[in-house]
Amino acid sequence: MAGAELAAPMWDIHNGQGPRQLAELALALLLSSLIGWERAAQQKSAGLRTHTLVGIASALMMEVSQHGFTSVLGLEHISYDPSRVAAQIVSGIGFIGGGLIFVRRDAVRGLTTAATIWLTSAVGMACGGGLPLLALAVTALHFLVVRGYPRFTSRLIPETVPSAFEARLTYRTGSALLPRLMQTCTRLGFRITQVRVERLPGRTDDAARVLLELEGTEDPARLTADLFQNEDVLDVELTAASDDE
Repeated sequence: MAGAELAAPMWDIHNGQGPRQLAELALALLLSSLIGWERAAQQKSAGLRTHTLVGIASALMMEVSQHGFTSVLGLEHISYDPSRVAAQIVSGIGFIGGGLIFVRRDAVRGLTTAATIWLTSAVGMACGGGLPLLALAVTALHFLVVRGYPRFTSRLIPETVPSAFEARLTYRTGSALLPRLMQTCTRLGFRITQVRVERLPGRTDDAARVLLELEGTEDPARLTADLFQNEDVLDVELTAASDDE
């Protein structure tokens, strides 16, 4: 009967279900929606709904952590650490963040969105944990970082976006020339993403053609000049790579 006496009524507003808790959930809804709106405006994979749900769920789990087990605290041999729920939220949100990160052509994408999901969870936890000022401050810092930092860093560090192009080389075979041509590309700062070699049966000089897909920030004209320094290189053609993403 002791457990029944300790159990609180289902609709007891003084047992973690009052206006304060509802206000904390509402604040989590507002702040996580703002963060999700920013991600949706950037056309990211995780947008408004995902961030909002993460923020609300984190806030609710914090409320449950603080108020959902009060009925058993008076029982014998019961020990309770409310921080364990918060730790599980931090661990669990990593599965969602990990699903947003992918690698394509040796480039890692989705890191910022995954970090934003993690931050949204932290904002929701702060709301549910009764720390609204910290939640507001972190939301403001989020907008400062994702919107202000790119403009600030672009002035200090000029952004160099690697250009992608295709190099079609026609060369004489029989002298192990291809490895040296590829070494010339990498020596000049270009990254080789794909190599395709094909024979040219219509030629009588035993020539072959190789298609190199390259990425880099250096001048392609210098690459062309360096490749032509080898007398076995018959032709070099550089074209912009087609974007099929």
